[in-house]
Amino acid sequence: MRQWWLWALLLGTAFLPSYGIYYQIYLGKTFGDHPLPDYGLILFLLFTLGMLYFFWNLKLLTTITEENITVKYVPFSHVQVDWRDVAEAEVIDYGFVGGWGVRLATKYGTVYNAKGSIGLALRLKSGRKLCVGTQKGEEMSKVIGKIHVPLRQTKN
Repeated sequence: MRQWWLWALLLGTAFLPSYGIYYQIYLGKTFGDHPLPDYGLILFLLFTLGMLYFFWNLKLLTTITEENITVKYVPFSHVQVDWRDVAEAEVIDYGFVGGWGVRLATKYGTVYNAKGSIGLALRLKSGRKLCVGTQKGEEMSKVIGKIHVPLRQTKN
């Protein structure tokens, strides 16, 4: 979650209570026509700092071994799929699936993405589908080919 516009929005939101605290507590003036009490400004600042911390620590970690693929979307989910359970794998451009994060019930099943629109789409032998976002689509194709998972070579 390192998109510039997201951080501009988050930092802009954190600036508002910071300025309010400076203006109202440090300078002793009222901040706006209906000012928050001092403790309200401090709570607002703590909330925005908490949001900054939360978004800074969001991570999509993907680990591929010869036995499995592990996807951790910290702090929300942890999925591990054994390659023997995969019927088919394909590196795709899934487009915009309604945002970043964990997306449920898309045509690709559950999508784990943090940036971009390229991902590894997996269809499991059970019929379940999932897609893992990546910034390294070509490398992902090579790695999957070495693991001997059936890889579809079609492009959307």
